[in-house]
This record gives sequence, structure tokens and C-alpha cells, in this order.
Amino acid sequence: MNIQKKAQKGFTLIELMIVIAIVGILAAIALPAYQDYIVRAKMSEAVAALAEAKTTVAEYVASQGSIPTEASSFGIDQGNRTTGDVLRNISIVDPGAAATSVILTANVYTSVWDGTAKAVASVATFQLTGVKNDDDAVMIWTCVPGSTGTAVALKYLPANCRG
Repeated sequence: MNIQKKAQKGFTLIELMIVIAIVGILAAIALPAYQDYIVRAKMSEAVAALAEAKTTVAEYVASQGSIPTEASSFGIDQGNRTTGDVLRNISIVDPGAAATSVILTANVYTSVWDGTAKAVASVATFQLTGVKNDDDAVMIWTCVPGSTGTAVALKYLPANCRG
């Protein structure tokens, strides 16, 4: 009596079901994290515009030794930007005559994360607050979620704004 065993060819149904379940669980975890990452990457447009404004303010403070008394002195275009998909505009709170700080606000379209059309999307904000150091003409900057209107959710902000 010679009984030969046949070699297994392929996977069993149970093995395939386990692999599919594992892939499904990984996808359920990874997809939301990936979508948040995509939004943060898009927000870099607003971050770059704020960085440009921050540099302009810092240069003025370094050369003049004080914060300008009017927002028009900053040399930053506060108008609407029609070409950006993310950034609507940068606004500056007029610091006033005896200012020791300045607030730069990025107004971004909520369509970046909620999927609405840009034409009907509302606007959310986040801010850079610059405080002039008393000892010298150095600005200390802090990034915060917007304090006026709708603030951008923390998970969409750059890392230095989330901590």
C-alpha cells in the first residue's frame, strides 16, 4: 500500500480571509491619517505666505527698532488672492501707536478639508503673533489657531502650531 500525499497548491479560504481582514484594518487606520497629511501639505501655501509676512515685519523691526504703527507700513498685500486654492488672504491687525506686538492672520478656505466648492466655502483662520523683545529689535513669534471667526482645526496646522 503506497499512499502518496499531494502537495498543497495555493492558499486555503481561511488564510485568504485573514489576509483580507488585516489589509482592511490597516486601510481603515491609514486612510484617515493620509487624508490629514494631504490637508497639512496643502496648508503649506498659507504657511509660506505667513513666513513671507513674518520676514517683512522682522526686517522692519530690525532696521527701525520698533513695530510700524500702521498695517499699511508692513508692505504686505492684504487683498484677496484669486489664484490660491487654499489661501484667501493674509490680514494684519493694525498694531496702533505704542505697539509691542503684531498679529498676522492667514485666512484659508475650508474647502481644503471639507470638500465643498471653493466658491461656497467658508473661511477659517490661524495666526502668527510676533512680540518685540524689549532688549533688542528681535521678534519672538508664536503660532496659534485663529482667535477670530472659525479657527483651523489643530490637526491641519503645522507642527509648530500644534504643540
